[in-house]
Amino acid sequence: MRTPAQTDLLLSAELLAGIRSRAAGYDQANTFFTDDLDELVAAGYLRSLVPAEFGGLGRTLQQTARAQTRLAAHAPATALAVNMHLIWTGVAASLHAQGDHSLDFLLEEAGRGEIFGFGVSEPGNDLVLFGSTTDARPQPGGGYRFTGTKVFTSLSPVWTRLGTLGLDCSDPTAPLIVWAFLDRADAGIRSKDDWDTLGMRASQSQSTLLDGALAGPDRVVRRLPVGPNGDPLVAGIFANFEILLSAVYTGIGQRALELAALAAHQRTSRKNDGRTHAQDPVARWRVGDLVIAMDGIYPQIDALARAVDEQTWEVGPAWFAQLSGLKYRAIQNAKFVVDTAVQVVGGSAYTASSELARLYRDVLAGFFHPSDADSAHATAAASVLGPLDVRTS
Repeated sequence: MRTPAQTDLLLSAELLAGIRSRAAGYDQANTFFTDDLDELVAAGYLRSLVPAEFGGLGRTLQQTARAQTRLAAHAPATALAVNMHLIWTGVAASLHAQGDHSLDFLLEEAGRGEIFGFGVSEPGNDLVLFGSTTDARPQPGGGYRFTGTKVFTSLSPVWTRLGTLGLDCSDPTAPLIVWAFLDRADAGIRSKDDWDTLGMRASQSQSTLLDGALAGPDRVVRRLPVGPNGDPLVAGIFANFEILLSAVYTGIGQRALELAALAAHQRTSRKNDGRTHAQDPVARWRVGDLVIAMDGIYPQIDALARAVDEQTWEVGPAWFAQLSGLKYRAIQNAKFVVDTAVQVVGGSAYTASSELARLYRDVLAGFFHPSDADSAHATAAASVLGPLDVRTS
């Protein structure tokens, strides 16, 4: 099977085999991947993107994206949840490399073993990074108290720090988006045990209820105007999120292709003189289609990750279109590969306990992550057509 070079010593064959062996059980019981996380922490995996000077491994985004694809091929929900911590460390590392030290504290704490959650998504907020339904109330001295509900908070059982945003309306004429970090040990933070989904069950991405949760002034990292902007923090979040997310769903496609090829060699056909489906022209065409589909996505992830690593990217319409386009393409691609793999594998894939059935459920989660299809197409069109002409009467 043609995949990027697999020389990642962090993810040994033994470690990955153990992770794959537990994935079905976590999914069936709808429980968090505790043993997986313990082994990944012990291997130093969560410190991948933390620079060596902060106690990390100093790996590149390109290396980490490849590793996430490999991890997701063994346990998609584990990879998806770990992604959220890696996104924050990737953002902080990127800012640090640009001379922006506003998130150096994050690198120091991640290097010491703190786990960062991604508390951004909110019910009914399709503005995502550019708006918020959470109230951010300024406090004397520069801190903020946050009140609202965050959804899809992966790593809910274990995160110790939560990166979040809220809306400061203390000046109604100039509301601000406030980005800050909360400490799990502080009051006013509660995870709601409400994660019972179709797929990605082991991620345990529960809702997080904030009730006056305090971020001290040293943990408030941005106050930005409402709406799109090119601030390095926002640009860094968007880049790391879309690239690492694409890597995870590409891992699902990678594993679906492996299962399709395995089944083609194992299934036999009476119509074809008892030969395997690997000798059947229709099955071969379908598997060939999967190989072509997967071959196209790896270099795209690599190229955009390398642009972040080498700081050759330039914030603007074209960059955001490439990132949202990558995410949209990766999800569509993975869904196509899983769907076609089900046809190659046949009726056994329809068994609820089959690995391919679990991948079929897991891949659907990709449609709910930003950027969604509408946003990706609007961003792509704006990059060449310019913004919509808003006419007022």
